[in-house]
Amino acid sequence: MNGSHSISIAVLTENQDDVESINSTLRDAGLAARCHWIATSTKLADMLAAEDIELLILHCDRYKDSIRQVIKQKDRYNPEVPVIAMQQKADETAIQAAMQSGACDLVSTSLKSRLQSVVSRELRALRVERALNSTLQSATEYKRQLQDHMDASSSSIALVQEGIFTEFNDAWMAQFKIKDKDDLIGMPVMDTFETESHAALKGALVATLAGKWQKGEKLIVKTHNEAGDVEDVHLQFNRIDLDDGPCVQIRIAPQLKIAEEPTKLVHDALKRDPTMLFFHRAQFIERISKRLHRKPAQGTHCLVYIKPDNFAALRDSIGILDSEEILAQLAEEVRKRMHPRDVAGRFEGTAIMVLLERGSARDAQVWGQQLCTHIEQHTFEVDDKSSNMTCTVGACGVSEVFGSLEDFVAATVAAHKLGKQAGGNTSFLDESADEDTKQREFDAIWVKHLKAALMEDRFRLAQLPIAGLRSDSVKMYDLLVRMIDDQGNSVLPSEFLPAAERNNMMKNIDRWMLQSAVKFCQQSDADRVFVRLSKQSITDSSTCAWMEQKLDEEGFDCSRLVIQVPEQDAAKHIKQTQQLVKQARKLGIGFAIEHYGIDRERFQILDILKPDYIKVDGELMHTLMTDKTMQDAVGNIVAAAQKRNIRTIAERVENANAMAVLFQLGLDFMQGHYVHEPEVVLEDEQNQSSNTLADLATASAN
Repeated sequence: MNGSHSISIAVLTENQDDVESINSTLRDAGLAARCHWIATSTKLADMLAAEDIELLILHCDRYKDSIRQVIKQKDRYNPEVPVIAMQQKADETAIQAAMQSGACDLVSTSLKSRLQSVVSRELRALRVERALNSTLQSATEYKRQLQDHMDASSSSIALVQEGIFTEFNDAWMAQFKIKDKDDLIGMPVMDTFETESHAALKGALVATLAGKWQKGEKLIVKTHNEAGDVEDVHLQFNRIDLDDGPCVQIRIAPQLKIAEEPTKLVHDALKRDPTMLFFHRAQFIERISKRLHRKPAQGTHCLVYIKPDNFAALRDSIGILDSEEILAQLAEEVRKRMHPRDVAGRFEGTAIMVLLERGSARDAQVWGQQLCTHIEQHTFEVDDKSSNMTCTVGACGVSEVFGSLEDFVAATVAAHKLGKQAGGNTSFLDESADEDTKQREFDAIWVKHLKAALMEDRFRLAQLPIAGLRSDSVKMYDLLVRMIDDQGNSVLPSEFLPAAERNNMMKNIDRWMLQSAVKFCQQSDADRVFVRLSKQSITDSSTCAWMEQKLDEEGFDCSRLVIQVPEQDAAKHIKQTQQLVKQARKLGIGFAIEHYGIDRERFQILDILKPDYIKVDGELMHTLMTDKTMQDAVGNIVAAAQKRNIRTIAERVENANAMAVLFQLGLDFMQGHYVHEPEVVLEDEQNQSSNTLADLATASAN
């Protein structure tokens, strides 16, 4: 109340001295009062009509009208203005009577301090009420403007609060063929979209309210169009704060539709099988031949051969014509699990072949096993007929041991044959009889390259940021290794690390990585870096002693370092891993388990090793957006981790849909191309470093 603002007060009394007394009392309290003398009801009416009066003080002993009469007269002009009554004596009974007549309070003329307190209180209450009314009025106006914007927009827009539609425009009604607005108001937003999109949609809504949804980011969901077919729509989200709480505005983003010439459409259709809509065999071979000449952005190329088990028996039971529809449905289930850069073709008869881009051949095998499990549980329906079937998948990773595309395809088909011999309904990875011989020849080439890279210091450190799904307060990076060949080209880890592991060369690379991680921390503001250790380092009893010596020499804050071990290696070498983690923790180093899968719930390993982080296997991201069973399994992992105070990180997050599902499932962090591409660091300084792989190799030999 204190300050330059002048308080306009009407004092109702027949004695002008009362006005001066009240004015002086209020100014003593720091209130800049401007008191107006009102001697009669006529003057009161004129004053209320002409002035913005904030308070009435009624001297009951020296004014003709009663409290009730004054209240009645005042309400005709400004009902919100408070009235304070005062008289010579004011006991509890008199105060109660005055307040029942409409006064805010009754004050004794002899208690000036109480008058000051009551005036301050009522003025504060009046101004709070006016501010609230102004805010509500502004909110109402904002809501009206928002509604006008929605109504005028050609885009389909809806408002959602706590998962329920609260408003939408005519374009939204037209988009979803809604005839009556009341049919949708108050209905769950999930009912408008397909079940497979629910997890991602729910995650996007929660992320938007939490301020974690990136502006302009689009979520791809599925819904039914007018013809009853499932189609993709792109949704954009924006948080809006209304007077009844925050809500999410959903806008259907316009999708660019490029008109194609009829001739082009016909040519494209002729390249595809009319049943499966995959490429014909010749077109498929042509495309993968070109694709295999280019290295993928990350990981490696893998070929899979998918064929239904005992399809002849199914055809006999359901009919020749309807069996073709079953193949079309099978192709659709395969298509749902493909990445945008994957290429598929109808290879022969009922067989489908797909070229995948994955981290490793094992990832392709896991992809195939997930497909087998899904097909076994899926019911295929044609008219009134229902049927079930299984399939077998052969998988093979690209390798220099294959002299031609023919060899690569033959190895993939052979892997399928071995899967069939094992009983079918499985995914089988290529392990041909002469693989050992070919592998030795292949390794001999790589060992030569690796030794040359060791001696010439042609290794580089790359960093992949780890982003927070809940908070971005901690800057974390996953550190990777790159090799430069003798032509100056970057070689991906998937090409040289397997050979290094098979030929006992990983320990030196691990130690180079640890020392480079220290250097990276010294040159950046990273709070935490993750460095993976191979099974050679896990089983080597000197690893921890070496780390302690080197980190102590650098004076490094070990809390910035997290060593990570693949789950399979940790489970296979549980005692050695446990001992390594125990010694690392004494130094303050964190521990993470990476590639944590769901093929069986191995929560026991969490209790034994007590990791600080677990990284959920990136292979699960392929179908997580649409597979409810997969979402439940990952949710169980998150719940088990939270129970044990372990932070969770999702690997290989490629798009906003995956991020939305992960947010909904409660994961803490994510990494992958959606966050950032791997970036080479410490490139210029490498040649100046004395801690080269060559030095480490020499030290190891000594």
